[in-house]
Amino acid sequence: MKFRLVVVLLILVTLCGCATTPTGRSQLAFMPDDELDAMGLQAFTEMKNEKPMSQDTRENRFVRCITDAITRETGGEWEVAVFEDKSLNAFALPGKKIGVHTGLIDLADNQDQLAAVIGHEIGHVLAKHSNERMSQKLGAQIGMSVIAAIAAPRTPMGQTAMGLLGVGTQYGVLMPFSRLHESEADAIGIELMAKAGFNPAESITLWQKMAQASQGSQPAEFLSTHPSHDTRIDDLQELMPKATALMQQARAAGKKPDCEK
Repeated sequence: MKFRLVVVLLILVTLCGCATTPTGRSQLAFMPDDELDAMGLQAFTEMKNEKPMSQDTRENRFVRCITDAITRETGGEWEVAVFEDKSLNAFALPGKKIGVHTGLIDLADNQDQLAAVIGHEIGHVLAKHSNERMSQKLGAQIGMSVIAAIAAPRTPMGQTAMGLLGVGTQYGVLMPFSRLHESEADAIGIELMAKAGFNPAESITLWQKMAQASQGSQPAEFLSTHPSHDTRIDDLQELMPKATALMQQARAAGKKPDCEK
């Protein structure tokens, strides 16, 4: 029985394990997309049931305006929710689900800064980082059973599943994306926001503000899976010439987002 399981897993990995991210990186991602989408939907539904939603019409309109502009570059209909939560957080899930916390809205000075974070989170989804983590950490057989576990996020398996999707911090489990995934999402996100007509230079300002807000609470880079704020800013500065050119092309084509905070 064990031998047969190994054979099945090897066949599955051979058939669907090879994928390429938008940056051209090869990855192991053998979870079926429809299963990941179902998990994203279940997790998003669970969060909407448990966390208070913002009733501020202006806040919701502001976030929706930004997400609409960015997701026009990716295609498909994305569902957006604004959560009444003062933490500096946003996330995107498989199945085209986006969540933004009011704390992040308060921190952002303008549409471009919030677009930088939303573009980054969508970058995680486009690069199938959740799939990659599920494939690496759980394997196909366990991964399938995790779909049901999300319906009970307080259980150990449910917490693991939520963490692998990228929303574990909401349920007391810190399972951040790796440095590689974070850097890749930055690269994808800055291009997305620029193609939508947002100013990519504001991404640097946003991360500087994030650095100030988290001063003293972030571990040294070698102790963290995330890039340090300084490393992230340096990387974004290297990407800036290309992103600025994309923004100029977008604006010349009439893409000029006007989202009032």
